[in-house]
Amino acid sequence: MAIDADTLASDTAALVAIPSVTGSELAVLERLAELAAGLGLDAQLHEYDLAALRAHPDHPGEEAARHDLFGVTVMLPGSKEGPRLALDGHIDVVAPGGEGWRLGPWSGAVEDGYVHGRGALDMKGAVVAALHAMAAARDRNRGEVVLHAVASEEDGGLGTFAALERDARFDACLIPEPTGFDVVCAQAGALTFSGEVRGRGAHAAMRLEGESAIDAYVGVHAALAEHERSVNADVQHPLMRDLELPYPLSVGRIEGGEWSSSVPDRVSFEGRLGVRLGETLEEAADALRAALAGHPVELRFTGARFASGQTPPDHPFAALVRAAASAEAGHDVAVAGVSYGADMRLFCERGIPCVMCGTPGMELAHAVDERVAVSDLARLSRTIARVIEGFGA
Repeated sequence: MAIDADTLASDTAALVAIPSVTGSELAVLERLAELAAGLGLDAQLHEYDLAALRAHPDHPGEEAARHDLFGVTVMLPGSKEGPRLALDGHIDVVAPGGEGWRLGPWSGAVEDGYVHGRGALDMKGAVVAALHAMAAARDRNRGEVVLHAVASEEDGGLGTFAALERDARFDACLIPEPTGFDVVCAQAGALTFSGEVRGRGAHAAMRLEGESAIDAYVGVHAALAEHERSVNADVQHPLMRDLELPYPLSVGRIEGGEWSSSVPDRVSFEGRLGVRLGETLEEAADALRAALAGHPVELRFTGARFASGQTPPDHPFAALVRAAASAEAGHDVAVAGVSYGADMRLFCERGIPCVMCGTPGMELAHAVDERVAVSDLARLSRTIARVIEGFGA
């Protein structure tokens, strides 16, 4: 089916050129709505009640500073009797970091068959691919198709949560995260945690008079590593069992000490805990608390709260997406699980079958010189169009 790769590349580049680090997404959403209108699609910009969402008992957590929350809904009408298909993709991105980018993080340059810049892969290009798929499948869809272009995925999923609070009447959902064209039917969860270890300060020359918080943290770190081994010792789900490390536990920030000649009296740290399929967030948190029992640490769970999520690989919708992706690939694509949290679980929690399928290149997500192949975006767009056409058949 006809997908104009050049226009797909230029539309992706237009979004990449607009910085949209989590917490500041309005400008790129407004540009996205313009692109949708240019394709003849009905796009609506929504502002959500941030205070009400934060007060909601199922609020999924946040980590970035935020004063407002916007999203765009793009509609492809269908018959009133037909099913409703959701497409979902985020346009917020992580910061470019301190490394030097060859073409700049916001260049949106199209070079050697790639669109370059932060968000090209994760996942502005995929959102544009979904837009073009909707336009290509116009008049061949049996039911209504709704694309949610959302903010705040990177820090917990508040954008998709808000969109589903507004409208969750869907029969299935496809999220085109970068999966290497595998059809992802299982995603791990993740909890952000922080901790503080206290010691007793002293002059370094009188080290024995103090209690080093750094020394105490070493034991905490070893306990965290042992807990990761325990969580991954007997993985039951077959798709997760295939992964090298299904449920990672990582400490991403440590801070301690104030002076080289002082015994440090405090260490603070932050990390991410993998949550197993079938395990509640509370059960995962309690297990980590138990693993650190007996260590001098105050543990808190702050920020993002990604539950796990899964759709049976033999579900008809998973089979439809796999058939569409396989037809474009020329061979059977794999069914897979992933070790990261995603918005997929927000649909699964509401009983909406949801899978992920998108371009290769996950190793470039959040990395310097992020980029996506234009040919892969075109293939993804054709795959999504096939799903739209086959949905409800």
